[in-house]
Amino acid sequence: MTEADILKALSNVQEPDLGKDLVTLNMVKDISIQGDNVAFTIVLTTPACPMKDMMSKASENAIKLLVNKNAQVKVNFTSNTTSTRSDNQQILAGVKNIIAVVSGKGGVGKSTVAANLALTLAQGGASVGLMDADIYGPSVPIMFGVRGARPLMKEVNGKGMIVPIDKYGIKLMSIGLLVDEKNAVVWRGPMASSAIRQFVTDVDWGHLDYLVIDMPPGTGDIHLTLMQTVPVTGVVIVTTPQNVALADAKKGIAMFGQAQINVPIIGLVENMAYFTPAELPNNKYYLFGKEGGKRLAEEYELPFLGQIPLVQSIREGGDNGEPIMVNTNETITQQSFQSFVANAVRNIAIRNAQKPKTQTIQPVA
Repeated sequence: MTEADILKALSNVQEPDLGKDLVTLNMVKDISIQGDNVAFTIVLTTPACPMKDMMSKASENAIKLLVNKNAQVKVNFTSNTTSTRSDNQQILAGVKNIIAVVSGKGGVGKSTVAANLALTLAQGGASVGLMDADIYGPSVPIMFGVRGARPLMKEVNGKGMIVPIDKYGIKLMSIGLLVDEKNAVVWRGPMASSAIRQFVTDVDWGHLDYLVIDMPPGTGDIHLTLMQTVPVTGVVIVTTPQNVALADAKKGIAMFGQAQINVPIIGLVENMAYFTPAELPNNKYYLFGKEGGKRLAEEYELPFLGQIPLVQSIREGGDNGEPIMVNTNETITQQSFQSFVANAVRNIAIRNAQKPKTQTIQPVA
């Protein structure tokens, strides 16, 4: 076996999302051959890649079929998370992808989806931060069990910076970590927008593969401020199946599709898609209607990222400071989140491969 033989065989293995072979995409590194033993490294587009097992098996089969049927193949993985951010951007310079999680209305479980999206990405090996941008209704302190915690300060290049709280392997920041939760945040729009700018410019987020931002419900000042401050990679839209939620989700879709904003939509996820009682795990009861989110995604030709069930343990985990993705006893629910996040990761990689670099938007009157 020679290195050329191995590369020729691997040129028949496709990267499932990008539609090209591993060699053309320059994803094969460090080929080592000793007798019948061959080892190499595949450089993934994200450490949270859901297709790594499939690529490993396809690579092994290609070498045995086309090069040496007795080959002992060892496939290693590393990652270089793709990004469309410009190299000269100063704000959040160490963050490769900025993902906003949005909803047209409150009460659809947007914060639950954002929290478990961040956790699932981190469990896949990515470095992740979660910014709670819902100034008037911050959820992160409760959902992650850090109520009463206060972030520290550090000096970076002569400037005082806030150090995010670290919990479950992700970096957290929320207005709820800076003010007493018994006091209402009574701010006009400009003050809330100023706080969001500070969460971006005055927090030491460091190097992240993904910064997930839990946005306020609706479409307003904070959304525009964020997109004017940082180039958002894309948005994940959360809805529930009933018509009232779908009508508001349409407004969010319309907002991000406007010419002066034009932020890519990674896809739509349907939360509370059906109710499954713990004692009847195979039963599905469609309390809010059936597949409304899926139909909406089809109507607007958006990627449908998946369905999340309405399960009591999801609520309990959020209230107890242990989101469902850190509860090892909830296999069915975790699988639904893992499937949703896998689809989101794939669509982010496709977006980064096919669309131009992100830019901040110009002020909207």
